[in-house]
Amino acid sequence: MNKTIFQGIIPPVSSTFDDNGNVDNKSADRVADFLIEQGVNGLFYLGSGGEFSQMNGRQRLEMAEAGVKAARGRVPVLIGVGSTSTKEALELTRHAEEIGANGVIAINPYYWQVGERNLTHYYDSIASATKLPIMLYNFPSLTGQDLSPQLVKLLVSKYDNIVGIKDTIDSVGHLRSMINEVKSYRPDFSVFCGYDDHLLNTLLLGGDGSITASVNFAPQLSVGIYRAVVEGDWATAITLNKKLLQMPSLYGLDSPFISIIKHAMQYVGLDINTYCLPPTLPPSETTKNQVKQFLSQQKIIG
Repeated sequence: MNKTIFQGIIPPVSSTFDDNGNVDNKSADRVADFLIEQGVNGLFYLGSGGEFSQMNGRQRLEMAEAGVKAARGRVPVLIGVGSTSTKEALELTRHAEEIGANGVIAINPYYWQVGERNLTHYYDSIASATKLPIMLYNFPSLTGQDLSPQLVKLLVSKYDNIVGIKDTIDSVGHLRSMINEVKSYRPDFSVFCGYDDHLLNTLLLGGDGSITASVNFAPQLSVGIYRAVVEGDWATAITLNKKLLQMPSLYGLDSPFISIIKHAMQYVGLDINTYCLPPTLPPSETTKNQVKQFLSQQKIIG
């Protein structure tokens, strides 16, 4: 096998709420329509930027259902199911399968440094609980623990339904090792970068695409780079990459940067509420102006 199940540009979709923190299905529909019209290759709900860590269990289930409905079968839908509780991760995984998701993405448990035996059991449990394709999610700056290429290769050797990874790490070397060690063992394994400025590197190294925040408001950059690389149009890829390389500087305006993304989405014309779940607060007027100025400077908006 050498055909990956998931590839291309898959945004970690921003979750949409009303002013009371209830899932806003109509806004979810508008966001999905916008992203799909821009040519994304899938939608990932309940990632870090999707505020899963601020949600209770009911909200996670409702957002998963809203995402599947919003996609309407037009592109694959991936649901984030990772948790500090293996039991909850299994419940979320089974729910994702029941509602018609095309796959799940499982971040490793956070807070504790989990020993390899326990970490392996966590992924063993998820992989054994579903027939859905599973993508791993490595984000060591938030979880405090790296999923090494060696551990990933071990998991992949045990389970055919572990089919890829979102490698959110600011290291070309880590991405290269993941591609060289795991994809050389199983060519159908997908490697996605989780940082905007590593997309072109990932593709040049033989990876499969990106799952990055800027796709929510500037999908034309990542989608354009991916298409240009596939078509061998290196001039276009390089031109677009110069803009994409600037995107991470936007995220430093607030922490977490979830509200920054939602305001950027609003500035490019998406009719959504920018409400974020606490502890994320609305940005100051100064920060909002900085977001708008950045988008204007990068010619994302007029």
